[in-house]
Amino acid sequence: MNMHLEPLPEARLKQAKWAYTTRRINQDRHFQLLSGTVIPEAGDLVLARVEELGRHKRLELVSSRRATMFEGDEIVVVYGNRYAPDQFEGIVPDHLGRCRLVAAGGVAARLLNRHDKIRSATRIKPLGLLTDAEGQRINLISSRLPKVDQLEPGPLVLVVAGTSMNSGKTTTCANLVKGFIRQKIKVAAAKFTGTGAGADYRSLVDAGADPVFDFIDAGYVSTYHAHRDVLHDIVMTLGAQMAAAEPDIIIVEVADGLLQRETARLFATPAFTDWIDGIIFAANDALGAQAGISWLSARQLPVFAITGVLTSSPLARREAEDICGLPVYHTGALARPSVSSYIYRCLEFRRRNRMTLSLIHISEPTRQLMSSRMPSSA
Repeated sequence: MNMHLEPLPEARLKQAKWAYTTRRINQDRHFQLLSGTVIPEAGDLVLARVEELGRHKRLELVSSRRATMFEGDEIVVVYGNRYAPDQFEGIVPDHLGRCRLVAAGGVAARLLNRHDKIRSATRIKPLGLLTDAEGQRINLISSRLPKVDQLEPGPLVLVVAGTSMNSGKTTTCANLVKGFIRQKIKVAAAKFTGTGAGADYRSLVDAGADPVFDFIDAGYVSTYHAHRDVLHDIVMTLGAQMAAAEPDIIIVEVADGLLQRETARLFATPAFTDWIDGIIFAANDALGAQAGISWLSARQLPVFAITGVLTSSPLARREAEDICGLPVYHTGALARPSVSSYIYRCLEFRRRNRMTLSLIHISEPTRQLMSSRMPSSA
């Protein structure tokens, strides 16, 4: 194989823009550049040159700041897969040839598909993989958090899932965090699936969650094409890290929609479903809400409220309430102390009765609690 390894001057790397996806990598070390006939793997760090700007003209840095890119800039990003119905589908290429920046957080991939209304992805030219002083590739997995074998019962766990990308899940999570913080309830938060994105991570930090994690902390740049054992690993690793901080509640965002393959796999992972106390579902419209609630209920998963983009429309909110029979909360209302304290009490109730409740839509005892004491969802 024709491979070439050369030292990378420190000054050159300091001038390069390091993407959010590289945030766990120690930059204060000696790097080398591996080029030639090399087959990249998901998680490998690559030094690349921006050739033609497209959809993404700014790169999320380690700090989550969006830095303007210019053609000719050198950037450090990570090879990975992406699944984003509103933007791109991409996979790790089998060579170091030209490819695309398919996510602003810093993911390099071979572009397979793009949304009709989206401009093509920024084209980049990989210059080589980053290696350590011994020539070993730098991969996210080398800087991951320690693996964990089991999750002990601990804080309450609230999951936010949705119909699709851009259904309001991240906004929901941020408002939930803020509502709990206003009640002096300590919150840890994480995003378990998706593609590395600084904006999602930072929104949870800005709302007051501490600590905050995403799958990058478990060594994965994205979860598209992730096997069941990878999803299990993410649940165990991030769940244990959050529990170790001794919060009162853990909030978990699950990316994309329930029909996305890895999302469906996650909800079929016992380590995940046995761990959670409740689910709030974000939807774009009432029909999507009904379908999502039915999907979760058929799997006896504890969904108990609806929110998301549909709540911007009073009529859509009314439709969802009528057809689903669950409370529908405007995303902004989730930050209200009256709503957050009520949600917390519901989760406590569920935790106490978890072993005996029948979870079809929502248990009858909890339904009675909600109907008698439910705050306004407007």
